[in-house]
Amino acid sequence: MSPTSSCDRLGVRAAGVLLHVTSLPRGRLGSEAYRFVDWLVEAGQTWWQILPLGPPNRLGSPYEASSAFASWVGLLADPRAPVAPDEVEEFAARHGWADGWARFAGAGALVDQVRFDREWAALRTYANDRGVRILGDMPLYVATDGADATLRPDLFGMSEVAGCPPDYFSEDGQLWGSPLYDWPAMRADGYRWWIERIRRTLELVDAVRIDHFRGLVAYWSIPEGSETARSGRWRRAPGRELLDTARAQLGSMPLVAEDLGLITPAVHRLRRAFGLPGMAVLQFMVDHGPVQSNRLWADEDRVIYPGTHDNAPSAQWLRGLSALQRRHVDESLALAGLRGPRSAWSLVQLAHAAPARIAIVSAQDLLGLGREGRMNTPGQRRGNWRWKLAPGALTTDLAARLRDVTAEAGRAGLR
Repeated sequence: MSPTSSCDRLGVRAAGVLLHVTSLPRGRLGSEAYRFVDWLVEAGQTWWQILPLGPPNRLGSPYEASSAFASWVGLLADPRAPVAPDEVEEFAARHGWADGWARFAGAGALVDQVRFDREWAALRTYANDRGVRILGDMPLYVATDGADATLRPDLFGMSEVAGCPPDYFSEDGQLWGSPLYDWPAMRADGYRWWIERIRRTLELVDAVRIDHFRGLVAYWSIPEGSETARSGRWRRAPGRELLDTARAQLGSMPLVAEDLGLITPAVHRLRRAFGLPGMAVLQFMVDHGPVQSNRLWADEDRVIYPGTHDNAPSAQWLRGLSALQRRHVDESLALAGLRGPRSAWSLVQLAHAAPARIAIVSAQDLLGLGREGRMNTPGQRRGNWRWKLAPGALTTDLAARLRDVTAEAGRAGLR
């Protein structure tokens, strides 16, 4: 599928489901992944949204991957499939990052990458042929001890680290500890590292969400050794120049901007200048009134969610609302013409009813799961990234129910 057609598809009213590969019943590619694609087709869905595919850190986070380019072999269904030497040579010739990854990861690293590309390409082709597209995810930053900062220290600054200021999730902010980019060095190098990163990501998926997009405009810089993110400050980033350079070399890029949190007019200008859809999350929109009163509700150029992988499942979230928030949810449902009890499913319906072109709902919300279904709690180091779908949980009846909601909302997409 060409990048242009992927960009066009981001402008089509459609729907999808968020489920990372590790959340499949066996946590890997293979038969369960193909069954999930079949279920998406049965449910009338156009998008399968996943989390980053890179090798996760020791706590399982795919957002602290040991490479911005390599994929995680732990996702392979057949980690011992034979690979011919010429396949490895061809892979290395096509990917400038491959030799560095081989030096960092050791013997057999490129063989594993060939295996992954083979398995993943077969799955993606199977999905695309049935009208399902893959929405990937690109973390803004890289791991401190990963291949990228280790092999190219000249492109990273090490005296300050990444994070975000106090926000919805934490009064101390979030101290990620990731190395920050040396943007003057990136510019002097023609942004080649970034361009190759975007190119590689779009080899694997049909469109990609750029996590923490606002960091391409200004980023929260925290002195190394700080105990919290409170001591950080904002520094400017050359996002416009970067994306201009990438577009000149790669052409039209099917990107989604994760523009949540403290978003300035400059972030909105950058997103709109490149025609990138932003994001909206229902759980963030009810504090001050029904969601229809929020400026994001009327914006068609959005991907809307009840909640993302960082949020509590909607059933858990609903149980923790104040009386005022519950009233706002009820008013939101009424204004959308939705009847019935306040529930995770009602938020699924509300997301589908929104003007946003794409509605994505998590598998946990489709199943009405509570705390046991939470994927990640930002700021909490342990206990994340473990949730898995129970075998057979996504039934034919549930597919029919979702297909009806999707069709009623005019989200059939282009198949």
